[in-house]
Amino acid sequence: MASFDITSKLDPQTLDNAINSARKEILGRFDFKGSATTIELNKKDMVLNIHTEDEMRLKSIIDVIRMRMIKQSLDPRSLDEGKAIEASGNTIRKDIKIKQGIDKDAARKIMKDIKDSKLKVTAQQMDDQIRVTGKKIDDLQAVMTVLRGNDYDLPLQFGNFK
Repeated sequence: MASFDITSKLDPQTLDNAINSARKEILGRFDFKGSATTIELNKKDMVLNIHTEDEMRLKSIIDVIRMRMIKQSLDPRSLDEGKAIEASGNTIRKDIKIKQGIDKDAARKIMKDIKDSKLKVTAQQMDDQIRVTGKKIDDLQAVMTVLRGNDYDLPLQFGNFK
């Protein structure tokens, strides 16, 4: 029986490199000179903390971070943006969570799409990943093609191909 795993994970070091290069770019820009802008990545909790002066700068910072993630081959859909919070001194703070793993709703959608494809494979959820098994490798590759064609609002990686 051949199998593979469907996961949704980001490499923390590559993400840190993308955030650091975005921080250097932002702090070197003319429109951010003299501003009280901070960008910090909490690797333990996988939360990106942004603290800046106004909404326009906040949107600009997020755009630069997304561009740097794309350049580092990271999917920006893994950023889970919440609402901006008014902080003290007329500043804005935003905490962006980094999605890791496949949540139950997305796993349900993925497994439904696999079942609807009518391929002779079985899918089972294991913690934050899904394992797909089948007799033919061609069926497994067809499942990958089906999943790549759909949008689940999170980046999917296919690994542990046996």
